[in-house]
Amino acid sequence: MPEKVLEAEEVPDVYPLQYRFAKQYFDNIVLRKPFILDVLKSVKTPTLVINLDRIKERFIELQEALKEAKIYYAVKANDNQEILALLNDLGSGYEVASSWELEKVLRLGVDGSRIISSNPVKPLDFIDYAYKSGIKAFSIDSYKEIDKLKKIAPRSRVYVRLIVPNEGSDWPLTNKFGVNVDDALSLLEYAKSQGLVPYGITFHVGSQCNNLRNWFIGIKKAWELWEKAIYKDIKLTMLNLGGGIPINYQYESLSIEDIGSYIEALLQKYFLIKPMEVQIEPGRGLVGDAGVLVSSVIGKTTKYINGEESYWIHLDTGVFNGLAEVLGGISYPMYAEQKGEIKPYTIAGVSCDSMDIISNTTYLPELDIGDRVYIMAAGAYTTVYAANFNGFGIPETVFV
Repeated sequence: MPEKVLEAEEVPDVYPLQYRFAKQYFDNIVLRKPFILDVLKSVKTPTLVINLDRIKERFIELQEALKEAKIYYAVKANDNQEILALLNDLGSGYEVASSWELEKVLRLGVDGSRIISSNPVKPLDFIDYAYKSGIKAFSIDSYKEIDKLKKIAPRSRVYVRLIVPNEGSDWPLTNKFGVNVDDALSLLEYAKSQGLVPYGITFHVGSQCNNLRNWFIGIKKAWELWEKAIYKDIKLTMLNLGGGIPINYQYESLSIEDIGSYIEALLQKYFLIKPMEVQIEPGRGLVGDAGVLVSSVIGKTTKYINGEESYWIHLDTGVFNGLAEVLGGISYPMYAEQKGEIKPYTIAGVSCDSMDIISNTTYLPELDIGDRVYIMAAGAYTTVYAANFNGFGIPETVFV
């Protein structure tokens, strides 16, 4: 029996752009596999529904856009074993930062040569576990880290992290990691003197990056360091581009194709002899738009603030149960299937903490207790951030 085909309903132009974009997002998910809608309607809430085929599509898109780059999935984005297994089948490498993440990857039978650690500051026990597991490439940005590696992981390959601008990234990084070009060169010299192998350079343009200039500055700085290293008799062979690949939230983000073309052009411009190895560490960019967090309305009220009506909806999930990134500026597209007047709602989370506000303004139709709200683009940095705060559990994960 042929699979039924769902058709997208037209959304009137008079509806707010935010709502129309969310509806389009929802239709793209449901029309891809009609049975997904049945899953979204039947799971208990809150539940994170992950489309594994979408992750596979994104992986292939990235492979085609950056043909010479080796993909190392940033496990921190979503460490679910099903996702790690899928990526293993696709031939992905992995970037890990802790013994917990490493153990999950090793459980799949992944060889240590396919694993790297780009956290520039690592616990001693993790370095020991990683080294004994066959990981021989570690990121650095300090002399103390080099001393640790010399002692625990002798003769390891090291790649130094540069600090680059994060303007235009929805989740910009702080100055916690990275050094300037001259300091990076000194670190590579010191690492060589301590018996470690200067291997390469890494940088991070900021998570959810929609500014191509960040990649331009990162690659240009890497080239400057590369050239300076040659004059110090240090031959580097690897360039790690970090993460930053964006997904659509409440707007159209840069495409993988455009980013890939831009990076390829920059590598050709600056590196006359290309690095023997180019790496990229997508997390959000691979799994983010594969997830829908299904929630239910548990409260509804109208408040009068400064003489104006304010419509509120309370959901059975929240900032502490998987949506922590809203505190840093991420705005999730949300959709509900109900008909009726579209209104601007403040969306509150389930806990009794006043910070638990998911969105100050989200356009949705008239809703009632028990109605479902679909929070899209929730595949990355949701359940991995979640806690049982206030006694409310972490959403379960279901795969389709």
